[in-house]
Amino acid sequence: MKPTITWILVADSARARLFFNDGPGKGVKSVSDHVFQHPTPPGREIMSDRPGRTFDSVGGGRHAKEPRTDPRKVEKRSFAHELAAMLDDGLKQGKFERLVLVAPPGELGLLRAELSEAVQKRVSAELNKDLTGLTPSEIPDHLGDAIAI
Repeated sequence: MKPTITWILVADSARARLFFNDGPGKGVKSVSDHVFQHPTPPGREIMSDRPGRTFDSVGGGRHAKEPRTDPRKVEKRSFAHELAAMLDDGLKQGKFERLVLVAPPGELGLLRAELSEAVQKRVSAELNKDLTGLTPSEIPDHLGDAIAI
């Protein structure tokens, strides 16, 4: 019988690592040594131009326009989109059957919104934790509630 491969994505808003488990008692291994990184520069660097100006509807006052979107949130959403595309490709290639998502709550929500329907159906657990700072050997200790390792 073929083992069930579970991918474990450990991410935050700027970096992610991908691990896999191929059954109880097998532990967690890196899918690759590659660390996905998406540096999010400070807002002052993203929005280097002065904001536009607008006139009051009545009177002669002028005010700076606020951007309609938060540029840092746009960068975070872009990274979540990249990760979702990578997961979708992995599923299409048959590299995993189940998926565990581990990310802080805000990033987990952004990632969840970007996942395709097919990948969403494979999500077996979600952990609202930031484990990106841990070494690969420390991660299994925090996954006990989500997957039998």
